[in-house]
Amino acid sequence: MPSQRNSSGVPRGAIVVMGVSGCGKSTLAAQLAAQLGCPAFEGDAFHAAASIAKMRAGQPLDDADRWSWLDRVGTAIGAAVGKGGLAVAACSALKRAYRERLERAAGVPLRFVLLDGSRDGIAARLATRTGHYMPPSLLDSQFAALERPGADERALVLPCDRAVEDLCGDVLGWARREFYGSDLQKLKPTRAP
Repeated sequence: MPSQRNSSGVPRGAIVVMGVSGCGKSTLAAQLAAQLGCPAFEGDAFHAAASIAKMRAGQPLDDADRWSWLDRVGTAIGAAVGKGGLAVAACSALKRAYRERLERAAGVPLRFVLLDGSRDGIAARLATRTGHYMPPSLLDSQFAALERPGADERALVLPCDRAVEDLCGDVLGWARREFYGSDLQKLKPTRAP
């Protein structure tokens, strides 16, 4: 998708932090949005009630459950980028087809950041998480569905077990190069990482 620019010359686009449940997507997306001074979207907030009930019951979502969800997330990202030029989202986006659907729905260029980790490491993180509808028993189905981004996708893969501050710094450096090429001064954090 060609780069679009708003009236100030800033490329329009979004960063989507992706990966299996419990990898730290929401934490990193919130940190990135705070640093960039842009909206952040939590993909989980866009699930239909029936999908949440299905996951609570320990049933993995299938493609049919995800298409309209991806459209809702993508539409929200696109609207935010249309207003401010940049947005960040946390969304599992496990399959290439999901990432493509999300970008089509957004209508703006997306860059993906996969927070990658071992099944055991992420399971340990999920075991300590409370108040989320996604049970740890569904982790295996998420790993089974995960298609790591290909070399032809605009994506960065980082280990999820690093400190969020370090991950944020890596993503911001990469995003500067992705959005602006060698001009690294244009995409400045609003606060020091």
